[in-house]
Amino acid sequence: MFCYQCEQTAKGTACTAGGVCGKSPEVAALQDLLTYALKGLAQVAVAARAQGTSDNQVDRFTAEALFSTLTNVDFDPERFAVLIKKAAELRDGLKAKISGVSFAEGPATLAPAGDVAGLVAQGEKYHFKVNDSANADITSLAHLLIFGLRGLAAYADHAAILGKQADEVWAFLQEALAATIHPDEKSLEEWIGLVLKCGEVNLKAMELLDAGNTGAYGDPVPTSVPLGHKAGKAILVSGHDLKDLAMLLEQTAGKGITVYTHGEMLPTHGYPELKKHPHFHGHYGTAWQNQGKEFPEFPGAILMTTNCIQKPRGDAGDKLYTTGLVGWPGLPHIAADVNGNKDFSPVIQKALSLPGFPADEDKGSVMVGFAHKAVLGVADKVIEAVKAGAIKHFFLVAGCDGAKPGRNYYTEFVEKTPRDTVVLTLACGKFRFFDKNLGDIGGIPRLLDVGQCNDAYSAIQIAVALANAFGVGVNDLPLSMVLSWYEQKACAILLTLLHLGIKDIRLGPTLPAFVSPNVLKVLVDNFNIMPIKTADEDLQAILGQAA
Repeated sequence: MFCYQCEQTAKGTACTAGGVCGKSPEVAALQDLLTYALKGLAQVAVAARAQGTSDNQVDRFTAEALFSTLTNVDFDPERFAVLIKKAAELRDGLKAKISGVSFAEGPATLAPAGDVAGLVAQGEKYHFKVNDSANADITSLAHLLIFGLRGLAAYADHAAILGKQADEVWAFLQEALAATIHPDEKSLEEWIGLVLKCGEVNLKAMELLDAGNTGAYGDPVPTSVPLGHKAGKAILVSGHDLKDLAMLLEQTAGKGITVYTHGEMLPTHGYPELKKHPHFHGHYGTAWQNQGKEFPEFPGAILMTTNCIQKPRGDAGDKLYTTGLVGWPGLPHIAADVNGNKDFSPVIQKALSLPGFPADEDKGSVMVGFAHKAVLGVADKVIEAVKAGAIKHFFLVAGCDGAKPGRNYYTEFVEKTPRDTVVLTLACGKFRFFDKNLGDIGGIPRLLDVGQCNDAYSAIQIAVALANAFGVGVNDLPLSMVLSWYEQKACAILLTLLHLGIKDIRLGPTLPAFVSPNVLKVLVDNFNIMPIKTADEDLQAILGQAA
């Protein structure tokens, strides 16, 4: 086993005996084999596109399968065996549609073994430390690209579920995957170009996802979300998927069940078409890494959508259901039918069989719903406050949360921001400070929750709109980005920011293990990307420079 795709990788280098995330060496080998098989499928898809042939089933499957290899998504060996075999079947079916093209021995000719044990043995030949490149910097960039593609695939899949897709996204996904088969065939400069291109295409995918979410459920509006609960039966929804939540809300209407959010589902309370359901009440718990404590304490059924699942603890496994690409061995899974609809009856029946909350509880509330339409709706007030000197600086403090030490930095940083500054936040990193009362500036809250990590497009739109309003570039705004990262969607977002030319990003808690010293030097020289220090040091550096 060799895995170093997430921020919490063992000893800051790589997980080699078992994943910090809970991934076994067997699952790691299957994920590596699936990635290898997808490279072969992509190689054939690129050849087919050159002959005017494309297959949307291949496109969608590539994104889904790549998404399943993202951190904390799927831990079920049996499901990976199905994906690997399907990748080979789709590849061979696409081969039959093209002519005059032969493929050398490699991923395009891979014959998957007949059982899980055989697939694991095959996968052990293709882990990320071997057979990649003789050049450490090219290896670094090729792996950065693969991890960025995993994040891109996640956003593209989310968007496609809502009916939003673009051929340019699928084409690049396949072109880039195919390029990683023989990394030494491209120069360092070409690899840097591909990595930045991934950021460009990821921006398109996030734009599609934004259109899908807002088109289906309306533009988020500022909304107060209770942190307490109501007496009665309960279902908790975690993950990211709005369509799953919408279907569950429709199916639980009138059944005496209150639906709560957990983790990255918090911002869904701001969507008009979701918040209209009277039994959609509030938020329970905090970030994904705390589910080991929070899930056993929840007195109802739990539905995990998309990524962020952990090994069930306590009695969580007796009431936890997965759906979409999420998987854990032994947990019941709710699959979609051919039309994308899901029957959540097992989740509902489990909720009705459990005690629920014995009494109401008031634990205060937090505000959500400050997506780009909401913020730009008061842009004139924001601009006026900046010009009047009431707002002197903006901070985007965003990204993934995690259990590794060092993340209290983000809590301290936000708490110490001056009262004449505004903090924009998104993704689960917000749970380090989401319930802090920072006050307001002329009626504008000092803490603005832009949404999920899936809503990074909103933050970008806000920054671009402010830059246009002041007639400057984004890098000239009184705006500083202080980001935390954990998994591969964060990698994709970082590549998007670099594609846009955003400079002076502070990144932590640690820098990626897969970025070589020379590649890091390129990022520093061209974008002045830097590791976080202490909250006091970074605030002094930012505000001292701004002054």
